[in-house]
Amino acid sequence: MTELAAPIARMIAATNAGDTEAFLDCFTDDAYLEDWGRGFHGREGLASWNRTDNIGKNAHFETLGVTGDERHQVVTIVVTGGGYNGTGPIEFEVRDDRISRLIIAAE
Repeated sequence: MTELAAPIARMIAATNAGDTEAFLDCFTDDAYLEDWGRGFHGREGLASWNRTDNIGKNAHFETLGVTGDERHQVVTIVVTGGGYNGTGPIEFEVRDDRISRLIIAAE
């Protein structure tokens, strides 16, 4: 089984702890996040998404599985909280011990 990359593990822990600064620090300065076609760029974009769709909705993540390598992983996550609730894959790209790309897409 593939081990969860450290920055992804930190991002999940920060989300579950409700720690916005720790969440944002998991990403590169030029990170891109896409959530079902909505794109968010850089720290300000990630902070906006975090407020409306993640920590701002008291999201909690539970990891079910991981595939890929240390630079590119697809993580199956159960999401619960005050927003989206369900299970699905999230695709991550990692660069310099931070997340550079996070893609949430309909299966």
